[in-house]
Amino acid sequence: MLSHAYIGLGSNLDGPRDHVERALDELDGLKLTRLLAASSCYASRPVGPQDQPDFVNAVAHLETRLSPLALLDQLQALEQRHARVRRRHWGPRTLDLDLLLYDDQCLDHPRLRLPHPEIAGRAFVVVPLHELAPTLELPGLGPLKALPAWQDADDLRALLPQR
Repeated sequence: MLSHAYIGLGSNLDGPRDHVERALDELDGLKLTRLLAASSCYASRPVGPQDQPDFVNAVAHLETRLSPLALLDQLQALEQRHARVRRRHWGPRTLDLDLLLYDDQCLDHPRLRLPHPEIAGRAFVVVPLHELAPTLELPGLGPLKALPAWQDADDLRALLPQR
């Protein structure tokens, strides 16, 4: 069965724009998965500790035959190929991949919560997600355009296309 998933991408170390751009290409190469669309890249201030560089963020729309947990495993393996190191919560990273949405599923598993529990308050997620799916309804949260994260949308800086 084909499912649709949205992935949040972020990086703020070692050429963050390149990590995000490469990861978008690599998402298309995941088994049983195809990249349907990718948002523009945006620069944003870090969440949490401010003693780190700004992030480059984007959102990808995937079509997949993988289950949510199998897709999560593939995303975490991709992070590892980008030398992701988890030193502190919300710390700097070469690549962060978050499974934001998977069809209309709500899931509360020790490894994965869907929709992503922080989605409603993160402009660096809702703005690129809106670029891909402006009429999207989030399970349990309502219309994308009604989320509180829009209040911080002015803090994002759209980056010129590089691809």
